[in-house]
Formats: sequence, structure tokens, C-alpha cells
Amino acid sequence: MGISSQAMAQASSSDEVSEVVVTGTRIPSPNLESVSPVTAIGAQELKAQGVTRVEDMINTLPQAFAAQGAALSNGSTGTATINLRGLGATRTLVLVDGRRLMPGTPNTSGGALAADINFIPAALVQRVDVLTGGASAVYGADAVAGVVNFIMQKNFEGVRVDAQYGLYQHDNSSPIADVVNRAAAAAASPQFFALPKNNVRDGESSEVTLVLGVNAPDGKGNVTAYAGYRHVEPILQGNRDFSACTLNSGASFSACGGSGTAFPARVGNFVVDVTSAAQQFRPRVAARDVYNFGPSNYYQRPDDRYVMGAFAQYEIAPWATAYADLMFMDDTSTYQIAPGGIFAGNFSINCANPLLSPQQRGLLAATAASGGGTCATNPNGTFTGVVARRNVEGGGRQGTTEHTQYRYVVGLRGDLNDNWNYDFFMQYGRVKFKQVQTGFFRTSAIQNALNVVSVNGVPTCTSVVNGSDPACVPYNIFANGGVTRAQLDYLETPSFSTGNTFERVVNFSMGGDLTDYGVKSPWSEEGVGVSFGAEYRREQLDSAADFVSSAGLLNGSGGAAPPVNGSFDVYEAFAEARLPIITDMAFAKRVQVELAYRYSDYSTSVTTDTYKIAGDWQFDDNIRVRASYQRAVRAPHVLELFSPQNVVLDGTQDPCAGLTAANPLVARCAQAFNLTTAQVLAIEANPANQYNGQTGGNPNLDPETSDTFSFGFVATPTFLPGFNFSADYFDIKVKDYISGIGADVIINRCVNTLDPFFCSLVKRDSAGSIWLSPQGYVVDTTLNTGALRTKGIDINAGYRTDLENLGLENAGGISLSFVGTYLDKLQTKPLPGDAYYDCAGLYGTVCGVPAPEWRHKVRLTWNTPFEYGDWVKSLGLSIQWRHFNKATLDAYSNDPQLNNTGIQYESDRVLGARDYVDLTATWTVKDSLNFRFGVNNVFDKDPPLTGSSNCPTGSCSGNTWPQVYDSFGRYIFLGLTADF
Repeated sequence: MGISSQAMAQASSSDEVSEVVVTGTRIPSPNLESVSPVTAIGAQELKAQGVTRVEDMINTLPQAFAAQGAALSNGSTGTATINLRGLGATRTLVLVDGRRLMPGTPNTSGGALAADINFIPAALVQRVDVLTGGASAVYGADAVAGVVNFIMQKNFEGVRVDAQYGLYQHDNSSPIADVVNRAAAAAASPQFFALPKNNVRDGESSEVTLVLGVNAPDGKGNVTAYAGYRHVEPILQGNRDFSACTLNSGASFSACGGSGTAFPARVGNFVVDVTSAAQQFRPRVAARDVYNFGPSNYYQRPDDRYVMGAFAQYEIAPWATAYADLMFMDDTSTYQIAPGGIFAGNFSINCANPLLSPQQRGLLAATAASGGGTCATNPNGTFTGVVARRNVEGGGRQGTTEHTQYRYVVGLRGDLNDNWNYDFFMQYGRVKFKQVQTGFFRTSAIQNALNVVSVNGVPTCTSVVNGSDPACVPYNIFANGGVTRAQLDYLETPSFSTGNTFERVVNFSMGGDLTDYGVKSPWSEEGVGVSFGAEYRREQLDSAADFVSSAGLLNGSGGAAPPVNGSFDVYEAFAEARLPIITDMAFAKRVQVELAYRYSDYSTSVTTDTYKIAGDWQFDDNIRVRASYQRAVRAPHVLELFSPQNVVLDGTQDPCAGLTAANPLVARCAQAFNLTTAQVLAIEANPANQYNGQTGGNPNLDPETSDTFSFGFVATPTFLPGFNFSADYFDIKVKDYISGIGADVIINRCVNTLDPFFCSLVKRDSAGSIWLSPQGYVVDTTLNTGALRTKGIDINAGYRTDLENLGLENAGGISLSFVGTYLDKLQTKPLPGDAYYDCAGLYGTVCGVPAPEWRHKVRLTWNTPFEYGDWVKSLGLSIQWRHFNKATLDAYSNDPQLNNTGIQYESDRVLGARDYVDLTATWTVKDSLNFRFGVNNVFDKDPPLTGSSNCPTGSCSGNTWPQVYDSFGRYIFLGLTADF
């Protein structure tokens, strides 16, 4: 078992297979060698890894970077996506049996449309091909970073049940526990700094899949059907000691931080004193009065998934085989983040509010407009200032997301004669999306519930008295224990959103071998192979939310969710040719060239040309060299074209917030934003490091274009049978890439350079803030910006032999597989004319997820000779080693575009290297029961940690990067495949 390291396509073992279409070309090939570098993952490797989620397998590959997945909660779209080469999930094309998989969600919170691989039933996967670099000439737009092609099992006969159960086990022994204990001892509310028990077992997952296959009585067809169910339990961040509090960045991890929206309530510069029996305020201490928001977040989202489908084919004539693929999924996943409430912002409280105590009235200042003084001396006045309180009584905010997906393919294919074949298919894909969010307050309801008068001695909302909101219930945030269920029922407002994506494809292609027509090189007996055809594709999306979400009325929801509706069509023509130049000559067993071209005409008045030229030279049976150049494109998707502009959480920095008078940035910020010194010093920092940005689409976007160069060699030495080795260099450059500039880049560029273009994009509210209200934000809308570039080397190796060849009789056989990637460059040019900055080996607020310079995985399997009657046969034992090199904080880079002294903290300087060891055993009982048992991350390695100053919301969660590193502990699994 293991990863194919020959960079060769894998074929069925059936002797009937004579032609295979290799991932990366549509030309039928009698040999299985790929000109383009391909890493293939077999079904046995999937089972050995113990995955119930295909994303977990893909993410172990060195070519894959963190994307949407089960370990994201804040910022989750409820999907799982693939991000090859760190160029973004939208630049990776996902195929099922060589045909495009539709976009996975219309959920606009993710901002990117990419295929959802939750749709793929793991038990039906025969192999996964991962192709390096651009392939748009063959498959169309989006194949910029590469292609992931899921080859599904078909032509199955019989009954198969595949079942698996797994869970995480973790020993909580991190020194962070001491930090949490100190925080609890110093906290006003120590109950929010609880530690988990020492030994935890959680995150259980179970999956069962039934596969039925039957051949036609005349032997001309087959139907393979499947149905499956998967259930995943959640993991809370509070169940791991290293994520039991949100860590502050510093010289070391010595203190817990949190959010300024805390418990108990903050009113102006005061907080409710929970240590006093009397109802009173005490002065707020900014460093102490924060809320530990991390523990109630989901580390792993709960999930329930149902899948079913069928693959059918029938030969209706010698030249025509009808086929159909029917696939369905219903997946429900829930994210949970910290409790909501009143997020720090400006609110008004009338001084006559009967819920205030005399001491509290004496401390609150009435506005000058309402007469000044204090609320005690001016009962007709109004206090206006920052009010904040966590809704700890109501629990975490949740979003239950359901995706119902359908994919239908119907087609006709066949051989017209010995030289020509054709394939015609129509494909329809649809995703239905709905989401229910709970635990959020309506902002207008908060204001109504704080404006209270006494009516016959009963506290009553002013809005009830004047009839503007008869349902209002006063919110008593001023007394300990003052909040009731009736108050929360008024404030908490569920919201609903729905949407759809549609994809329609019609494709016709023909392939031919021109050998019999004499179209061949004089140095080769093989003729030219060709493929050509045409394709129509339509992409459509609609998304809408209820009024409270679309109008941005929910407090702490990250912004409004305006409706989106748009579509585009594309008409394409394509052609490929393979030209054998030399065959069976000295030092040239095979020399061939591949050419491809595709013309695309979009309904957005854009046309594109993509092309490929590739070649390989096989000297003999021992060595082969290959090289390619490919031009690929990515057309803007519907969200990038048509999303309305909207203020959401976007950045992690405001270099002008929380400054002291001695800081030289004070004068710089005053100059940049036309503020007085006093106004700069009054800008409040967000303890959670979350700042607003205005994002949105742009209908005038041009397509991205990319150029991929690759060259390498494959060695299969005859003196060492069973061994193979390949090394391939890749260089991918994306021009006019579609993105926002980045809120952090914009505001830092403004402060550092005083460039009026960047400074004009920073819109501060009346308090000078870019987080206290939706009026403060950084304009970060979608543009054709600069360029992306990545370079590196992929290395694959494999070895398989019987141990008797090594002198060990009756000892079974071994197989070894290795795949590794050296990342030389991962560069971004923010804007045309800018210099590139390089994120290879870095992570942080600009570079994002860790990008280690070296990653590898290696598996050694021993297929033992041991048997015990019918109870133990085909016993196999394997060990896998997964390695991640260190990643350094981008703020320490010497590059001026990355270097940021304001967030240079020793605690975050380096994410240390990580090595994980996985063990798996497989055995067969009674010839038809195939068991597997394994433990991943055997030594229960904790993930490397990041403080809050360098932990961007979303991809960084629970003080680490859970989509990159093993963050939950040991994963223990037991599986069974039973054939009947």
C-alpha cells in the first residue's frame, strides 16, 4: 500500500484494459506514462490513513496547503476544499473521472467558489491523481495550480460493506496549563479559564458505506450503486489545554488574552463588579477585563453526511456504450464560536433607567447635548459611549449549514473503428444551501433594551411606551444575575440564508490514432495521436439571506450578507496532439511531444487562449526526462464578479490603535489620517485583533493567466527491480491575480509610506476606529492585482520487492513509498510595479498559513507471510513518517513588505518542525473480511502554537493552524471491508 511514485497513471488489473486516458490529457494511450508529473494515491493508501474525510488524505500531501475543512469554525463555509501549491482553492481544478466537479457552495462568507470534496465517497475512490501545474488547455479554466482527479470504482460485482470508527485521544500535558491557571487566579471571572481533564477522548467519527454491483446478463453492462452515512462528533477548543485560553503574544507564552467584549458588562470606562454583593461599577482594567473566547469554539465541527449514487454503463452497439453517473450528497455541519451579546460599540443609555443603581448613575456622564453632568445630577440626560457584554447565559453562536448536492452525467462513447473513438456527455450539477444562525443579538433590539423607564414601578422599554417596539424586554446588564430568559428571547434573533449553484456542461470529443494514415515521424513506428472537441459550460449562482442578515442588523455577525445573483456562459473548442518523434533507437527508446490548445469565449465579453507544449525523452528502460510549458487561465467566478460591497471582519492590524504618547507612530498616524494627537491616542485597539474591511465583487475583472514550466526525470533502474524515482522542478506564475490587496497590507502601506492612494482606502469612524462600528473599515474590494509565483521540486520514490530477493526466505515482501516537496519560492506581488515578497518558509498575518520549505511523507509496509487458519491472512504492517519543516513569522522577514516590528514577538517567531508517526495493520479473515486498525500521530505530538497578534481569524484557530498540523492528538481507527 502507498503512494505511486512513478508519476504514472494507474490502471485496473483487468486484462481487458488496453487503453487508458492519463490525467493531464484526453488522448488515448496504450502506455501508462504521463508526460506531466502526476502523483497517484491508491485506495489502499486511503484505507491505511484511516480517513473518513477525503480532505484528511489530501492534506497529508506536501503539494497541498490548508483550505476550508472540518477544523475551521469561525469563517467556515461548511465545505472541504483543496488548495494546491498555496495558490488558493479557486486555482485548483477538481475532477471526477476526468470531468469537472461543480462549485461546492453559494455561501458568500467564504468568498471563494471551489469544489466541495465532502461530495466524494471515500469507499468508492479507486485512486486520486494529483497533477502539477496548469492544465487549462485540456480541462478548461481553473486548472492553474494543478488538477486533482478522483477516479471512482466502477464495474463492481457483488455486495460490499465498508465501515469505520475512529476517535481522538489526547493527554493534556502542555505547559500552557500553567498559563491558564495563572489567568484564572487573576481573572475577575475565573470560571472562564477552566482546564480540561488530563486524558480526553472525543471527536468520534463513524462511517458505513454499502456498495452493490451487478453485471448485465449478456455481459455488456454493469451498474455499481452505493449509499453511505458519516457522523462526526465535535471537539471544543476548551478540551485541549494548549487552547484552553487565547494566548497573548509576547516574549513567551505567559498570559491569556481575549476579547474586549467581555463579561460582566462594560459601560464606558467601567465594568459591573461581580465581586461585590452590591450593584456597582468599578474601573475597567483593559488588560484584565477581557473574555476568554477560545474554549467554546469548535476545533472540529460536528457533521452528518448522507451519500448515494450509481455508475452505470451498457453497450448498446459495438460502436456505442451508454453511460450515466448519478451522485447525491446531503451534508449538515455546524460551526460554533464564542457567545455573542453586545459587541463593543457606541450605545446610549437613558439616565432615568431604573435598572441602574445610584452608585452607577453617579459614575456615568451624561452627554453635553443632553445637559451634561452625571446621570445622578441629570436624570433627564443620556449616557452615550462604549457598551459591551458577552451573552454567557445564552451560550455560543452557531450556524447550522446544510448542503444538498446533485451531479448527473449521461453520455455515449465508443470506438468508430480501430483508429477513432468519441465521447459525448451532458453534465448537470446543483448545490442547494441553507443555513440557520443562532445566538446573535439584533443591534436595534440592544439599543431598545437599554433605553428603559419606570412605568408604575415596572422597568419598561421606552419603545414599548411609545409603541415603536411593543415586544421589547429591558436588558439588565447592570446587576449580577439580572439577565433572564425573557430578555434573551427578545434579543436573540435567528437568521436564515439560502442559495444555489448550478453547473451545466455539454462536451463532445473525438480521439484518433493516425498511424494507419501514415501520419508519423520517419524515426518512429507509432503515428500521431490526436483529440479534439468542443464544450459548453454555464455557471450560475444565487444567494439570499433574510432581512436581519442582509441588512447587517445582527450584532457581532461580521457584517451584512447582501444577496448575490449572477451567471456566465463559456463556449470552448480544444485540440491535442501527441507526436512520437523517435522510438526504439539507441539512446532514444521514446522521444515524444504533446501539444494542446483551447479557445474560450465567455459571455462576460472575454476570450482566452490556453495552450501546452510538453515532451519527454526516454533514453532506455532506466531513465526518462520530461519538460513542459503550459499557459492556463482562471476566469473570475460569480462571487468575484457580482458580490455587492459589504463591511465584514477582514484585517488583523491597526498600527495606530492603542498607542502611548511616546510612540513615534502617533505623529505618523496623525499625518496619515488627518487627526490630532489626542484623537490618535484615543483610538482603541481591539484585544481580539479583528478589524473591519469593505469587500465585494467587480464585474470588470479580467481572467488570471498563468505560465507553468516544469522539467524532471524518472528513473526505473533495471539493476534494482521494483525501484522507481522521479524529481520534477515546477515554476508557476499567475499574472493579474484576482484578490483584494489585503486590509493589513493597505493600512501598513499607508502608515509606512503616507501614500495617499492607500491612506484614502482607510475609513475611520467618529472615534477613529476601524472596528467599533460599521462606519470604520478598510476598502479591500476585488481587483486584478499583481502576481503570484511559486517554485519548487517534487520528489517521488518507491520500492517493492519480495524479501527473498534480499536473502530472507518466507519473510513476505516490503513496499516503500516516498513523496516530498521542496518549496523554493511562494511569492506575491501585491500590485503591478511592486516587488515580490516571498512566503516560502514563513507564516503570519500577511503570508497566512504556514508554508514549510520542506514537507514529506514516507510509508514502509511489510506484507508478512503470517497466517492463522482462516482467521488471519494477508497480514500487513505499515509505518508512516510525516514531516513538516519549521515556519518563521513573516514579521521577522528582512523584506520591507513583510517586516513589522509592531508584531514581532518571540513567542511567535518560529513554528517548530513537526514529525508524526502513523501505524497501520491490515488483515483478512475468512477471505472476505478485510480489517484495518491504526493509530495516527502515535506519540500525541502537540501542534506548534501562535499568539493572538499573529493568529488570523479563520485559518488560525485555538492558538494553532488545525488544518495544517495534527492538533487533536492521537487518531485511533478500526475499519472493515466485507465482500459478499
